[in-house]
Amino acid sequence: MPVRIADVLVAEVLGGYFYDDQEAIRRGAVRDGERYVGVPVTPGFSAVRMPAAAIGIGLRLDSGMTAWGDGMSVQYAAAGGRDPVMAPAALAPAVREHGAPALRGMELTGFRAGAAAVIEALRRRGLAHRGLDYAVSQAVLGAIAAEQRRTMAEVLCAEYGLPVVAEAVPVYAQSGDRRHQSVDTMIAKRVDVLPHALINAPEKIGPGAEALLAYVAWLRKRILETAPPTYRPVLHVDVYGMLGRVLGDDLDAVARALVRLGETAAPFRLTVEGPVDAGSRLGQLRAMTALRERLDGLGTDVRIAADEWCNTLEDIIEFARSGAGHVLQVKVPDLGSLDHAMKAVLACRQHDTEVFLGGSCTETDLSARACVHLAVAARPAFQLAKPGMGVDEALMIVGNEQRRLLAELRARRSPPVY
Repeated sequence: MPVRIADVLVAEVLGGYFYDDQEAIRRGAVRDGERYVGVPVTPGFSAVRMPAAAIGIGLRLDSGMTAWGDGMSVQYAAAGGRDPVMAPAALAPAVREHGAPALRGMELTGFRAGAAAVIEALRRRGLAHRGLDYAVSQAVLGAIAAEQRRTMAEVLCAEYGLPVVAEAVPVYAQSGDRRHQSVDTMIAKRVDVLPHALINAPEKIGPGAEALLAYVAWLRKRILETAPPTYRPVLHVDVYGMLGRVLGDDLDAVARALVRLGETAAPFRLTVEGPVDAGSRLGQLRAMTALRERLDGLGTDVRIAADEWCNTLEDIIEFARSGAGHVLQVKVPDLGSLDHAMKAVLACRQHDTEVFLGGSCTETDLSARACVHLAVAARPAFQLAKPGMGVDEALMIVGNEQRRLLAELRARRSPPVY
């Protein structure tokens, strides 16, 4: 039975962290507490660091319920080929004035068709931003799930022809700049993949990558000293292309540094995200493919993950087909619609490429919970704990949503007890 949109509600809401001008930071903007001192260089930024702002879209249905979704930019908006930073204060009035009239009375026959129809209707009114697509696709998914009296994960499995697997997807936590202090929290809570570490400036790499090597050595030692031998998390650090920049974009030198990092991390397996940034989609595709070939030839088990310049569904399919990285991130707000995120995860699996369902610290509790349903349905290798950089809060939101979802899915398989 179709779901009919009676009205559209719009709310300006808070994101989980900050929007940061990545290029200004790379050029030397100085960190001072929770702010950066410097001049922004990326269009759309009024400061190097701005509080993350998001837009909430509520679809009020004929049934009387309202299904919500939240949209935002990622932390490093407008970098690596991404959409400009979202400005909800300007977008919200436009959605109310131009978008809402286009959606009132629209009938949704399912998630995929409904999300596509809503996004197209908004784009015809000039409302085109992947963050907005993200918000409305969450709202459509929530509306369909509510009307069908199923979880969002079950709706996704049904629409994509996937089995419902009531098993947890491993969780990856991110530390932000508290790359030492937050590790103890992650270890205590036995996080599956850690710590991200936000290696986004040259001094965090150091000459010859010595500072990064020292951090990985410390991380290994800390886990071995404070956790039981049975705890074997995957180590995953994000270097935002800074390893290549420090080493003069010499792929042979980068490969040698990665091998050293992998040896330093043993017995833990190490993934390094964004080892290079070639400055364009084609350049990044070629550089990551060549770097992976070098690493595979050296016989190391260290892996590289693609993020920058691998943003859209088309990007992810091409990176996976080309082997441009051992791991690809599906950074959900960058893909826009949850339909694209589902297709991206499934495309990576088709090409035997490990994929993690990512996102950003700038997201909200609502978008994070929706992504848990997507993860359980699509089965990536692991999923990001979000929003924010506080570790505890993100682990609680994502971990608890997954636990509740799994309990509900398992209960459906069991006969009722009277």
